Amino acid sequence: MDSAVFQHFRPEERPFIERIGEWQNQALDEYRPILTNFLDPRQMFLIETVIGKLDESFRYWQAGGYNQAERKRVIFAPGYYQPQNEDYQIRLFEIKYPVKFAELSHGKILGTLINSGIDRSQFGDIITDGERWQFFGVASMADFFTEQITKIGSINVRVLPLTSIETLVPANDWVAESLVVSSMRLDTIVADTFNISRQRAKNLIEAQQVQVNWTIVGQPDFQVDLLDMLSVRKFGRVQVKNVLGQTRKAHYKLEIGTLRRHPLKGQG
Repeated sequence: MDSAVFQHFRPEERPFIERIGEWQNQALDEYRPILTNFLDPRQMFLIETVIGKLDESFRYWQAGGYNQAERKRVIFAPGYYQPQNEDYQIRLFEIKYPVKFAELSHGKILGTLINSGIDRSQFGDIITDGERWQFFGVASMADFFTEQITKIGSINVRVLPLTSIETLVPANDWVAESLVVSSMRLDTIVADTFNISRQRAKNLIEAQQVQVNWTIVGQPDFQVDLLDMLSVRKFGRVQVKNVLGQTRKAHYKLEIGTLRRHPLKGQG
């Protein structure tokens, strides 16, 4: 891969960018489809940017188990190949728990799955209709999910595999918003999104309470980029959906999506 490509991205993204080239070359050299684990929206953006224009000799496809999926598996393949749903090897699971006596949350489920020792790339979106909870996982991990995940916090649960037609209709709590910020620094985005002081945002980041793309980032001056997913403990999540341009004062106009634990006044 041309080394000039790397200058457009963060240094820590270089290994993934190199992996994109390896997947593409493997698909072409071996003339067969190559399937990834679940990738996050930023990684999907990197694939689209790095590979660029496709031709008849090479294609890639993506799926996450349902139409609105954030996290997806990708198939890299020669141009002749047309993937079927089963080729993505995604399995749907439902978490059974005592609904009348307990309450689950996205954070509790995510924490349990990660703390079980599996990599985040082994499972995709976690969805709910407000009561039922489901998640998508790599099909080969089905036995692990059903046999090892028996508690979420102090709540006894059972994880059951389902067919794709049993996917629930998820409640969409994400809110589309616009935001104007003076810079793309992490502390600025966090402060302006959640209406807190820059100092408090800085303290949260340095206390390792903030993740970018599911990785803890402790540098307040970290530069946020397109499709980054920010998670701020006890506040919620925000994703940079689009950079719309700059104002006359050189501030950035952003289109964001937010999932707040405590909505701002006038929202919900």
